[in-house]
Amino acid sequence: MKVYLLSLAVGLLVGVIYSVLNVRSPAPPLVALVGLLGILAGEQIVPVARQMIAGHGLAAAWRQAKCAPHMFGMLPGRDDAGSPERSARVNAPEKHS
Repeated sequence: MKVYLLSLAVGLLVGVIYSVLNVRSPAPPLVALVGLLGILAGEQIVPVARQMIAGHGLAAAWRQAKCAPHMFGMLPGRDDAGSPERSARVNAPEKHS
C-alpha cells in the first residue's frame, strides 16, 4: 500500500508543479493511462513469445513469463506469504506496552 500512496503523492506533486508553471499535462489522463497499459503489455510480448516459441501454450507462457505480477504488481489487500515484508512482520518480536 505504501507504493500506491507514494505514487499518488508524487503524482500530486507533479500536478502542483505543472499548475505553478502554468503548463498543461502532456496527455489527457485517460490517454496517458491507456498509453501506460500499452507499455506494460508491450513489455510482455517478447517474454511470452519466447516461451511460446519454446513450445509452451499461451497460458503456460503467460505464467512462466510472470506477466500477471509484472502487469498488476502486488494488489492492495493481497498478502503474499513469501513476501519479505510479510516475513518481517511475522518474524518481528511483539512489542508490549
